[in-house]
Amino acid sequence: MIDIDGVVCTHVENERPDLMGSAEEISGAKAWINGQYDAGNYICFFTARLEQHRKITENWLEVHGFKYHKIIFEKPRGGNYHYIDDKRVQATTFNGKFSPMIKKSTGIEVFES
Repeated sequence: MIDIDGVVCTHVENERPDLMGSAEEISGAKAWINGQYDAGNYICFFTARLEQHRKITENWLEVHGFKYHKIIFEKPRGGNYHYIDDKRVQATTFNGKFSPMIKKSTGIEVFES
């Protein structure tokens, strides 16, 4: 699952859908994402954009040549959410640059046994 605003393109607030079509692509995003897609990984964009922004978002991704399988709209805004699943989940915080991924251990919260 990959966010769009601030990860794939420059951040655009939902209140400014007029800017979504002209957002700038983040350097390295397309090569990394399309490489993951070509390697057989499932690419799902998970965005706080509203369902009403679907057409402009899909058009932007097509024009810019991004490969993906699905988009989920209306992610909670502000990053103030906690994902809980019964399967192993990996999470990566994007810091503005696509580079090779490395394994790094950091603290996580888990349910007490």
